[in-house]
Amino acid sequence: MSNHLIAQLAETRSGNTRANVLEELRRLILSGSVPPGTQIPPADVAYAFSISTIPVREALKTLIGEGLVDHRPHGGYNVSLLSVEELHEIYFVRGVLEEAALARAVEKMTEDHLTRARRYHEQLLTATKFRDRKSFHDVSRKFHRQLVLPCAMPRLLNMFESTWNLTEPFQVMRSVSEDIQHTLNDDHARTLDAVAAGDTDTVLSLARSHHARLADAIAMAEADLTLRPDHR
Repeated sequence: MSNHLIAQLAETRSGNTRANVLEELRRLILSGSVPPGTQIPPADVAYAFSISTIPVREALKTLIGEGLVDHRPHGGYNVSLLSVEELHEIYFVRGVLEEAALARAVEKMTEDHLTRARRYHEQLLTATKFRDRKSFHDVSRKFHRQLVLPCAMPRLLNMFESTWNLTEPFQVMRSVSEDIQHTLNDDHARTLDAVAAGDTDTVLSLARSHHARLADAIAMAEADLTLRPDHR
């Protein structure tokens, strides 16, 4: 599987700086192009970029700090592999952060913000209609991000984005059923109506029920996800 990672790096690299190595590795991991658990051999990555292993190891160190890569002594580097238990925990934390951002965002929401969110909602409906699971996954993040952006709290938004990144390699929304997609889309529609009405209490209530549905979606999609056995 690591050969697949190296092949993609060789095709997409645009330079030989440390920043490029970091950006390309992060992009591949977040896109789900290389599944959790995939080995990342520093020497092969360095060869793909025609550089030494030093900037590669620096990039990997940054990705370890972001929670996207694991490193074990004598075990090399791997795309982080989580258990179901850990994935549920991260989704829970992400939900708490999203509610905190929404509590401030609703009161600061402009018509432009709302219009962009509605456009993403329409794209989600289209993705469901045409059974485009990749688009549904990708646009889901854009929709949620658009709703919290008006909170204008950069530290909170950074934590929200960082937590979301931890779940991206697992591409959970690509594994949910069409019925669940419809249910999530209905949640989004009701949330948009509540935001438009400036009803913060209803928005937060809907957010909590939506996060509960996501937890159920993870449980139903477990068989299709690359996960480490739970430590129970």
